[in-house]
Parts: sequence; C-alpha cells; structure tokens
Amino acid sequence: MSKPLIYKGRASISNAAGRFEKQSGQAEDDGWGSLDDELPPLPTEIVADASKSLITYNDSPDIPFDRSINPYRGCEHGCIYCFARPTHAYLGYSPGLDFETKILVKDDAVELLRAELGKRSYRCAPLALGTNTDPYQPLERQQRIMRGILEVLAETRHPVSIVTKSALIERDIDILAEMAKQGLASVCLSVTTLDRSLARTLEPRASAPQRRLDAVARLSEAGVPVGVMVAPLIPVLTDHELERIAAAARAAGALSAEYILLRLPLETAELFEEWLQLHYPLKAEHVMNRVRDSRGGKAYDAAFHQRLRGSGSYADLIAQRFALVRKKLGLDRSLPALRSDLFRKPDPSGQMSFDFFD
Repeated sequence: MSKPLIYKGRASISNAAGRFEKQSGQAEDDGWGSLDDELPPLPTEIVADASKSLITYNDSPDIPFDRSINPYRGCEHGCIYCFARPTHAYLGYSPGLDFETKILVKDDAVELLRAELGKRSYRCAPLALGTNTDPYQPLERQQRIMRGILEVLAETRHPVSIVTKSALIERDIDILAEMAKQGLASVCLSVTTLDRSLARTLEPRASAPQRRLDAVARLSEAGVPVGVMVAPLIPVLTDHELERIAAAARAAGALSAEYILLRLPLETAELFEEWLQLHYPLKAEHVMNRVRDSRGGKAYDAAFHQRLRGSGSYADLIAQRFALVRKKLGLDRSLPALRSDLFRKPDPSGQMSFDFFD
C-alpha cells in the first residue's frame, strides 16, 4: 500500500505527476519495510528559468494591479494551501513536493526588468510582487534577485507593492524606506495563524508568525506603509483567530488589514485534504464541509470576486466579522496610493544611479 512521503520541513506528503503528464507513479512498500525508515532530508533543487520576459500583465477585475513580477516559480515555503501549486504542472513538475523543492530561478531578472522598463512603449503603473510565489522565500538569501529588482525600481522611481510571509524583507528596509518617502512603496505581510505549532506543518519554511509581526513593526517604524493580509483564512483551523490576528497586526503598526478565504484550485485541493487527514484527521471532514459550503458545493469556485471571498452563509459571516474588527481597530482603510508620475527610464548604459537617496 502507498505511504505518505513525510520529509522534515516539507508540507506535501505526495508527489503525484501533474495533470498534463502521461505517466505517473507512487511509492509502494515492497513487503520488506522499505518505506518504514525515516526519509532523509529532501534538498532544494535550483532550476534555471529561461523566460524571455519578467513582467506579467493581467486584466482581472477583482485585483488592484495590472502587472506583476515573480522572480521564482515554485516556493520553498511549502505552504500546503498555496493556490499557485497547480502552476508547476505547466512546467512538467508535480504540484506536490516538486513545487517545494524544484524552484525555477530567474537569474537574469534585473537585466530583463531594465530592458522592459526601458522600452519606448512602457507606461508606468504600480508593480506587484508576491502575488503568486513569495519573492522572499529562503533561496532569496543567496540569490538576492529581489534586492536587485528593488534597486532598479528605486533608480527608476517606479512604484511597487509587495506581499510576503517572510521576515527577510527586513533586509531591504533601506531601499523600501527611501522609496516610501516618495510614495513609491507599500508592503503587506501575510499572517495565516498565530499558532506556531500549526504554522510549522501548514507553512513549514515560512517565517514564524511572531517574526512576521516583528517585520510589520520594523517596516512601520521605518516609515513604510504596511498592512496585514489574513490569508488564507482556513475554516475551522484558523477562522477563530481572525480577531486576534487583526489585533496583533494593529499593535505591530499595521495601517490596514484584508483577508482571503482559503482557495483550493485543481491539485491543491487533493494535497490539502491529504495534509488534513495526516495532521487533523478528526477535523478534516468538518474543514472540507465548510470549504464546500463557501464554494457552491465544490472545493473551489474560480469566478472573479467569488474566488477571494467565497459565498453563502459561512462566507457572509466571516465578511461581517472582518468588517467589524477592521472598524473597531481602525484598520478599515487602504494603504496610501502609490505614485506613478515620478517614473524615469533606466540609464541605457546599465549604470546604477542612487540619487533618489539625496
């Protein structure tokens, strides 16, 4: 019989082939206890991303930006609920363990960004980072791609908004604080739970919840407009923490708060259910029933607007609770609008200019 693939520091317990693959396989016990031994650590593999462009455009009516950058495809944070997991299937990988361990890295991101911002046809508008996979995942400590991107955006006075669940963003406060003075930067930290033991299995390589709140405080002290995203809000497992997370965010210096109801597209639903059965078997059915109650009887509804908030009585109750706590704590406002009128094309020579610090 098949056995869960339990690797320390990894959330997925399977690695089924993506939906586009013609062949698939699974680990089976050969009768000699071959799967009984503790599995060795599963290393992260860096794969070169050969993409010829960096900025991705969208016209979705339910998100507040029309362009984004994802320096990495796949994410070492390994969040079991990540809605981006199915994208790994397009690359010939599994949305399971492969998503956490085979990370595509855009080594030439800075050069690509310079080229795209330098085009005569380019028109400036806020860029969003962290909308798919986290730009501050652990690999960024060595790769420093995000740091290079921010340097180009600062040089060109280009507005940027960032969403992350990593305290590594503190490394770049020097750049973000200077950009914020000109109305060019804002940040949201994603906080799923304040329960450290739950976070350890739910999002195993992301920063601990308190470290994210510490990052909120440091960004706020540096003058960077910062909010908190309660995302995802998971029925039964974390929904009871909604008010506590909002209060902790306000105490740390957050100016605003938003939430997103758990999204389980395609393979993510099966992976999340596997995880539930392993870690919370007595709650698994209750969790999934609540999910389906808020998604029209399915694990996921991809309709615009519905995909972020859900529908039905449970989703309405969450929306009402969130509206009340936002108003009570003064978090019912948006982060300041970012400026696009200061943009200037990058230096065609490729030389960095840091007169924005002057």
